[in-house]
Amino acid sequence: MARLPPISRDYRLILAARLLRAFGFGMAAVLVGLHLERRGLTASVIGLVLSIGLLSAAIAGVIAATLSARIGRRNTLALAGLLMAIAGAGLALANSPLLLGLTAATGMLGAASIDLGPFASIEQAALAESVAPQGRNVAFARYSLTGGLAAAAGGLLAGTATDLNRGQLIFGVYALIGLVTAVLAVLLSPRAEAPIRAAALSAARIGALAPLSALFAIDALGGGLVVNAVIAYWLHVRFGAPANVLGPAFAAIALLQAASYEVSGRLANRIGLIRTMVFTHIPSNVLLLLVPFSPSLPWAIGLLLARFSLSQMDVPARQAYVVSIVPPAERAGAVAFTGLVRGLGQAGGPLLAGAAIQGAAFGLPFFAAGGLKLIYDVSLFAAFRSRRAEHETPP
Repeated sequence: MARLPPISRDYRLILAARLLRAFGFGMAAVLVGLHLERRGLTASVIGLVLSIGLLSAAIAGVIAATLSARIGRRNTLALAGLLMAIAGAGLALANSPLLLGLTAATGMLGAASIDLGPFASIEQAALAESVAPQGRNVAFARYSLTGGLAAAAGGLLAGTATDLNRGQLIFGVYALIGLVTAVLAVLLSPRAEAPIRAAALSAARIGALAPLSALFAIDALGGGLVVNAVIAYWLHVRFGAPANVLGPAFAAIALLQAASYEVSGRLANRIGLIRTMVFTHIPSNVLLLLVPFSPSLPWAIGLLLARFSLSQMDVPARQAYVVSIVPPAERAGAVAFTGLVRGLGQAGGPLLAGAAIQGAAFGLPFFAAGGLKLIYDVSLFAAFRSRRAEHETPP
C-alpha cells in the first residue's frame, strides 16, 4: 500500500491553492467559449482568443520559473494569483475583442489545463521536494486528484451561467479566487523556497530535455485541438448543448479524471511511469477518434466520458517523470521548459479548431487530435521505455 505524503502546513497550503484554482479553471473551461460568443465574437475569433490564452500560459510558466530564482517561489506564486484576478475581472467586464485578447494574454484564461501556466512549474517543483522519492508517484497523483475534484465542482457551477449576466458573476468569482490564492502563497513558510538559488535551467539540461519536449509538443498540438473549452463549444454548435447540460457533463468528466489520477499513481508504481503514460493514452485516443461519429448529444457525451476516464492518467506520471530526471535546483525550470514546448504546440489547436467549427468540418479537430496523439504515444514508448526516473525500480 502506497503511503500518503507528509501533511505539512506548506503541503496543505499548496493543496488548498490547487483546489481553489482548479475550481476556477473548471468554471472557465466550460464557460469561456460560450461567454465569448455571448459577447458577440465569431467562432474563428474565439479560437484566436483561446490560442492567445494557451500560448501566454506556456510563456508565463517559463517567466515564473525564471522569476522564482530571483524573488522566490512565494512571491512568484502571489504574482500569479494577481494575474488570475486580473483575468477574471477582464472576462467579467470587457466586451471588445481587443480587450478580451489582452485578458487572454495574462496566461490565466483557464481554457485548458490546470497544469499549464505560471503556477505549475513552481508548485510541482516544491511538491517533488516535499515527499520522499518513493512516495513521489502517489504524491503527484493526489495533487492531480485534488485538482480534478475541484474542477468538477467548478464545472457544475458553470452550468448555472445560462445568460451573460450570470457568466459575468462567475468570472467575478474567478477573480476573487485569484486574490485568495495570492494570499495563500504569502502564507507559505521559507521552507517552500528552492534549496539552492540557481539558474532556472542550464543549457545542457535544455539539450537533454529537447527530445522529450518535442514529443510533448506533438501531444500538446493534438490536445490543443480538443481542449475542454473547444469541446464544450463544439457540443454547443453541433448539438445545441446549453450551459446547464455542459456544466454537469464536464463535472462528470472531471470526476472521472480525478479517479483516474489515483489509479495512475498506483499503476506507475507497478509498471513504471512511461508505460503508464503510453498504455492508458492509446485507448483514450481511439475513443477520441470515434466522437465525431456520434449521432446525438448523449452518444457524444458518453464517448467523451469514456475517453476522459483514461486520457489524463498520463498527467501525474508525466509530472513525476520530468521532475525526477533533473537535479532539484532545476526542477522548476524543467517543468517550465517542457510546459513551454507543450504550450507552443497546444496554442495553435483552438485557432484551427475554431476555423473548422465555423466551416462545419465538425470532425476535423477530433480526427487530427487523435492521430497526432497516437503518433506521440508510439514514439514516446520507442524512445524512452528504457530510461527510468531516479526513484523507479525495474518493473
